Amino acid sequence: MSTSKSNVAALATALASIPVTFRKRITKSYLDLKRRHAEAEYDAAGLSTGKFCEAVLRLLQHDLTGSYIPFGDRIVNFADASEKLTQTPKAAGNESLRIVIPRTLLFLYTLRNKRGIGHVGGDVDANEIDSATMARASDWILCELIRIYHKLSLEDAQALVDSISTRNIPIVWEVAGKKRVLQNGLNYPDQTLLLLYSDLQNGVLTEDLFEWTEYSGLQTFKRSVLGGLHKKRFVEFDRESEIVYISPTGIQHVEEHLLKLKGKSIPERA
Repeated sequence: MSTSKSNVAALATALASIPVTFRKRITKSYLDLKRRHAEAEYDAAGLSTGKFCEAVLRLLQHDLTGSYIPFGDRIVNFADASEKLTQTPKAAGNESLRIVIPRTLLFLYTLRNKRGIGHVGGDVDANEIDSATMARASDWILCELIRIYHKLSLEDAQALVDSISTRNIPIVWEVAGKKRVLQNGLNYPDQTLLLLYSDLQNGVLTEDLFEWTEYSGLQTFKRSVLGGLHKKRFVEFDRESEIVYISPTGIQHVEEHLLKLKGKSIPERA
C-alpha cells in the first residue's frame, strides 16, 4: 500500500462524511500499517495497528455516544471501551458500528499487544503471520467504514480499497537461500550495499556477497568492490573472518540514494 498523495486523496474522498479529526488519523495509520507490512517492518506495523484501532474506536464513541476519549488522552482500558460500544442501543447506529467493528478492533488490539509483534524465542517466527492478519482485518474495518459512511455496497467498498492497494516491488529479493538485487543498472558496490542493508542485524560472508552479485572473480571482487567500499568507510571488511558489515555511512548512502529508486522497498521474503 502506497502512502502517495493519490491514495490519501482517494481515502479522504471515500471517508469524506467522517469528521476530519478522525478521518486524517484513520487514513494515516491505515496507510502506514499497509506500507510497513509490505516492507516487512512488522514491529512498526504493529504500532500503526494500535493507532488505527484507537482512532476508529474514538470515531465510534463519537458517533454512537456523542462523546469520545480526546486524542492525546490514553485509552486506559481498550477492552472496556470496546464492550461499552456493543451495549449501545440499536437506535444509536448501524449494527456493524455497534457490534462487529468494536469486537474486531478488540481482536486487533489484543493481537497487537499480547502477541508482542516482536516475539522472542519459540520455534516459529509469527511476526509475519500476525502482521498479515492485522493488515487484512484492518482492510475489512476500512471497507465497513467506507460502506457505511459513503453509502457503498461492500463489493464497491472492497473494490475501492483494492484500487488503492499497490504492492511494493522489492529491490532485494530473497529466494532459495540466495538474495538478488532486482534493480537494473546498479553497479556492483551499490548492489553489495543493498544486500548488506537487507540484513542490518548481521554481517554477511564475502563468498555470499560474491555469489549474490554474480561478480566475475572472487579475488577481484574482494579487492575492487569490497576494498573500495571499505576505503570509503561504507563497510567494514574483516579479511580474517571474511565477513562484511555495513557502516552507518553505508546505511545513510543506501537510504538517501538507493531506496528512492522507483519507490521500491527492501527486502521481500521468499
